[in-house]
Amino acid sequence: QVQLVESGGGLVQPGGSLRLSCQASGFRFSIETMSWYRQAPGKERELVATIGPIGGMPNYLNSVKGRFTISRDNAKNTVFLQMNSLKPDDTAVYYCSTIITNIGRIWGRGTQVTVSS
Repeated sequence: QVQLVESGGGLVQPGGSLRLSCQASGFRFSIETMSWYRQAPGKERELVATIGPIGGMPNYLNSVKGRFTISRDNAKNTVFLQMNSLKPDDTAVYYCSTIITNIGRIWGRGTQVTVSS
């Protein structure tokens, strides 16, 4: 069964840090580009970060550059999003996603990140 399961969200104060994880199963994780998206209340889902199959070519949303880092561990079928210097505007549900040949784009169920004092 193709599946993505996010974890690591929570409530954090402005300036704090969180590390999100996404555990993949049911497909060849090591050959797929992986992405993190987020969706804030009342807003469209937006692409936050993307990483290539062997960890190269990371790309970031402009507003998170220098604060967020995407990485992956292909031995553990896991992709991470390290989020530092968090701001209230980072509050959103964060989703892990990828596109699988002959299946299309798949999504995890998301993990809530709330940045508030």
